Amino acid sequence: MTQAKIGDKVKVHFEGCLVDGTVFGSTMDEEPFEFTIGEKNMLPGFENSVVGMKKGDTKTITLTPMEAYGPYKKERVFGMEKSGFPPEINLEVGKRLRVRKQDGEYAVVTIKHFAEDSIVLDENDPLAGKTLSFKIELVEII
Repeated sequence: MTQAKIGDKVKVHFEGCLVDGTVFGSTMDEEPFEFTIGEKNMLPGFENSVVGMKKGDTKTITLTPMEAYGPYKKERVFGMEKSGFPPEINLEVGKRLRVRKQDGEYAVVTIKHFAEDSIVLDENDPLAGKTLSFKIELVEII
């Protein structure tokens, strides 16, 4: 039976969990996820784990923060004036937004906290600093 290799387009089912068992993403009840191995559209550890699998194979992998979304960096948390947001944006803790920072660059941020006239935003990926576990099933090599 054919094994998946770099350059192959594959379909996989996966379930991603934190170490406490909290599921942060899954395709188990959906269409399988499709990607090409080696195009770097997935976490490298996830992609590399599919190499060598055959259709129907399953495995569980664990990725450290450095292998996943990197360490949580406190310097990526910053404040902004609430007046800088259009009034039609519903500000709520946990909401993800695309904002323009003081340096002119754009960033995707999570609202961490807000007060009457200010808001605290976190530019870290929500999974930064976390060890991740993935259950992977290779559904098809296309």
